[in-house]
Amino acid sequence: MRGAVETYWTAAEARDWSAFGATLAEGVVYELPQTRERILGKERYLRFNQEYPGDWHVRVERIVADAEGRQAAARTGFTVTGNQPGDLQDEMDAIHFFTFDEEGLITGVTDFWPESYEPPAGREHLVERY
Repeated sequence: MRGAVETYWTAAEARDWSAFGATLAEGVVYELPQTRERILGKERYLRFNQEYPGDWHVRVERIVADAEGRQAAARTGFTVTGNQPGDLQDEMDAIHFFTFDEEGLITGVTDFWPESYEPPAGREHLVERY
């Protein structure tokens, strides 16, 4: 599962949405507890990432996986710049938990960011709030 998580992040950083999508099960569930958002399904999750505002880059700092091959966790560092001229760069860390099906595809991703925040406008068509 470590390799699947590495591929997921490498594809995300490269904005290779085909390779990124190949790591996901059709029924993948993505959750953001800080914003109380949930995205159901591969197509919506792909669009969420493709449409994410601003510029961001990810550095994978650590990946751990369980012995059974059904769960993994990653610690990452992100550099984020807004989409307006003059926006400052922000550095933040995150922790991500992954679950997998028997084929090794990602069935769930839960992201934990350093602090709670309200989600940016414009993604209401992809998420449900809980």
